[in-house]
Amino acid sequence: MSTIASLLGRIQGMMQNTGVRYIHSSESFIPATSSLPLSNHDRRTLCKTFKLMDDVVKACQNHRLNLKNSPPFILDILPDTYTQLVYIFTQNHVILRDNYYIQIFLENMQQKCKQVLKLFKTNAIFEEQSQERRTLTKLSLIFSHMLFELKAEFPDGTFIGDKFRITKREAEDFWNTNFHNRTCVPWSEFVVAIEKSQPNSKLKLSALKNTVDLTGNDHVSNFEFDVFTRLFYPWKTLLRNWQLLTTAHPGYVAFLTYDEVKKKLEKLVDKPGSYVFRLSCTRPGQWAIGYVAPDGKIFQTIPQNKSLIQALHEGGKEGFYLYPNGNPKDIDLSTVIEVPPADRVKVTSEQYDLYCEMGTTFELCKICDDNDKNVKIEPCGHLLCTPCLTSWQESEGGNTCPFCRYEIKGTNKVIIDRYRPSRRERQKDSVKSRKSVNVCDTNSTAASSPLMGLPIGPPPPLPPRPSATHTPERFSRSRDPSYVNVPSVVAPQSAASTPADYVNSSAIRDFI
Repeated sequence: MSTIASLLGRIQGMMQNTGVRYIHSSESFIPATSSLPLSNHDRRTLCKTFKLMDDVVKACQNHRLNLKNSPPFILDILPDTYTQLVYIFTQNHVILRDNYYIQIFLENMQQKCKQVLKLFKTNAIFEEQSQERRTLTKLSLIFSHMLFELKAEFPDGTFIGDKFRITKREAEDFWNTNFHNRTCVPWSEFVVAIEKSQPNSKLKLSALKNTVDLTGNDHVSNFEFDVFTRLFYPWKTLLRNWQLLTTAHPGYVAFLTYDEVKKKLEKLVDKPGSYVFRLSCTRPGQWAIGYVAPDGKIFQTIPQNKSLIQALHEGGKEGFYLYPNGNPKDIDLSTVIEVPPADRVKVTSEQYDLYCEMGTTFELCKICDDNDKNVKIEPCGHLLCTPCLTSWQESEGGNTCPFCRYEIKGTNKVIIDRYRPSRRERQKDSVKSRKSVNVCDTNSTAASSPLMGLPIGPPPPLPPRPSATHTPERFSRSRDPSYVNVPSVVAPQSAASTPADYVNSSAIRDFI
């Protein structure tokens, strides 16, 4: 492992006076495999993959290429992918024998590396405006998607399998119904299932494949499907939204980077309100909108907590998104705006009692203690109020849940059905309240007593212990159950845990 660490340290070395990282010609991705207890077949496969990755990195180090260190930066992506793969095979050296996903991944990596190397057979690759350079950028984006997917399927180097959570509930139901616990399925199988679920006679399969199959391996993984459904939700109009925002919208630009969008909009600075939108290459599942502001400046933004259709419609009314890719006529989206229905959360009697004991209510946001919870973070299910969520997302580290630090992949409105206590319960609470008032009155009387100024002597001796050996019953409850239980994110509770601490996700569905 020291050899690997040394190698990775050298990989991260920076050349002076340049924004590009380089690997010395004597360095290679291959030596790390010698320390792994692999079979001969697995070692050959891994060595072949690393050799091709190494050749690509060395080719892209050419000074004539003059690559900019901005996402997606291939000289960062491939070393990071190498690191993740070594970590995976270190954790499980037989993973290649049994895991279909990793087999497909390595095969796809080899094919994409060969496509890159083929681009260097002509000098056109060194011209920034050439088709070869454009293809290199597209392949860099694909490598970036592959790395995001690999890390999602192997967090901490261990295969996540059926614990992977698809953000939108309807999308998760679709995947589990059709593909069960499989991580990836062939494209042909996926198309049959999605067409059956959402019939669409005008569906352009080749265009749909380019959007869904981000890694270009003729398969669809649960990660890619999650990204697709987050981009084009709500579920019931998923394919309609996809068509409206891609093949039918002049503002959509596929496989473009931040820098390329900026160059495209620089030609339209004399036309404020011009805009284009693309898939974010740094935040899978989110959109990035680039636009020319009224003062002629170019900005790019990622909409938060709303669909792209809603963001474009609101931005159009505010005068920011008027001319898609400079076209004089925009597309009217007002007729297709559909806000996803709010999830309903019913407070149980156990939760009501628990929060009463804590001196609060289930509905109250536990961050500000002022507003009621009205939004759910997906997929972890924690609840809070909209102002607190907005403030949190604007802070550093705001892309993770403030409660559990799980990645925020989406949000949805919630309506909390308050618990209505029975007459007997209200009487019980009233008795408790009167006792509390009496204690307060006693304390007030004591505070106003003239004896308050006198010195207080030592307390009387403790009474003798009763002879009966009775151990008082202990009640243990966890604090602040302000979230909806998601089985894969929240660890299973033992039999001793109180079920009142959670709102079961299946219960939510009954109230939608």
